Amino acid sequence: MKSDFISKIRSFSGKTKVRNLATSTNVFFYGKGYFCEVMRHIYSFFISLFNALLPVLGLFSSKLKEFRGVRQTVFNYLESKIEGSDRVIWIHAASLGEYEQAVPVLEELRIQYPSHKILLTFFSPSGYTIRKNTPLADLVTYLPLDTEANADAFISITSPELVLFVKYEFWPNYLDKLKRNNISTLLISGVFRESQPFFKFYGSWMKKSLRAFDYFFLQNESSLKNLKKLGFTNAEVSGDTRFDRVSRQLEYNNTLDFIAEFKQDKLLLVCGSTWPEDETLLLDFINNVAEVKIILAPHKINSEKIEAFRSKLTKNVVLHSELKIKNLQEAEVLIIDAIGFLTKIYAYADIAYVGGAAGATGLHNVLEPATFGIPILTGTHIDKFPEAGQMNRIAALFTVKNPAETSVVLGKLISDKKFRDQTGIIAGQFVSGNTGATHSIMSYLKIKHLLPD
Repeated sequence: MKSDFISKIRSFSGKTKVRNLATSTNVFFYGKGYFCEVMRHIYSFFISLFNALLPVLGLFSSKLKEFRGVRQTVFNYLESKIEGSDRVIWIHAASLGEYEQAVPVLEELRIQYPSHKILLTFFSPSGYTIRKNTPLADLVTYLPLDTEANADAFISITSPELVLFVKYEFWPNYLDKLKRNNISTLLISGVFRESQPFFKFYGSWMKKSLRAFDYFFLQNESSLKNLKKLGFTNAEVSGDTRFDRVSRQLEYNNTLDFIAEFKQDKLLLVCGSTWPEDETLLLDFINNVAEVKIILAPHKINSEKIEAFRSKLTKNVVLHSELKIKNLQEAEVLIIDAIGFLTKIYAYADIAYVGGAAGATGLHNVLEPATFGIPILTGTHIDKFPEAGQMNRIAALFTVKNPAETSVVLGKLISDKKFRDQTGIIAGQFVSGNTGATHSIMSYLKIKHLLPD
């Protein structure tokens, strides 16, 4: 029976052997090493099966059809852009949020290693679609699915000298291939929580993947503590590179003439990355407040939903797309139905509301407005966002759970300038006091003499 089972595992994994399982059946059933190996093969089988079924699944799901389509040309793209003599640094970010964390590191790599080609990969369209033309990378593409064949092909084509994964992207087959090829691999802005598979019985086999990382740069002490529980000590708490990213925004040109024209000399509330749940909290306040300018920047640009919300407002409302035909100075509410402006808009704000925490979609970046030294409001679902929790504890950020609370807190911030200014100072100092993660990463690379030009 055992040998039959082993044969099935072999066929599932597509391997010709499973590390002497045929002669070590007792160890197979009771040994952790063999259990982990078999689990990885089972994982690989199901990933490969999903990959094989994508053409069929795409007939029933436009998202899966797109998922497959955008990955079909990856290897051809890489082969056309990378030559044998190229020295490649590969950075992988799951989506747009992780990309923002990678930006200060990308900027430093550009300066320190100008002769290297920088390859940036995404898993999610939210990152690739918006940043596919970033000047911080020479090549930008999607990461193919984590099959053994894809991992082999990807690493063989790119032959990276250094790999950086951002936050908590852990792909077992890619990591296994990197380890086998002795490629220097780092995790930056890493987060380890006990809710992750590594800490569960069903995901303990994935711990082996972490051996691929030469070093872990972690966001906080709890992540370091949890990583040590897994047996890894090659780590430090360097902080979150997002602090470096948002702090540098102060050095850039944040001028937007149309925002200055809209704001004039009045107080400005900027509601960024909002969802319908956030708009429910804000609606009564917007309709009843006087002498305050309001900007709403929805997370998703959906014309029907924007018009639905606009119809509920009793104010003079202008959309960004209407700027050429509407009087901006007379407008009381400006809705940004375009992307790419929000970070600069925060530079004009006196108060910010950051969306995503009123519902279950996930809180958006509270550090972007905080770096400009302004008080922040969010919904109450901030448990999974350590920086928001810390800001809440030091009174740099306030959470609101219903329209009445929203109106009370915003009313206090608007009417009490001293309170508003003090809260904003705390927020700004929180950001400036937590910078330095990028410096730690670059210092490590220098000390280890990696990638000399």
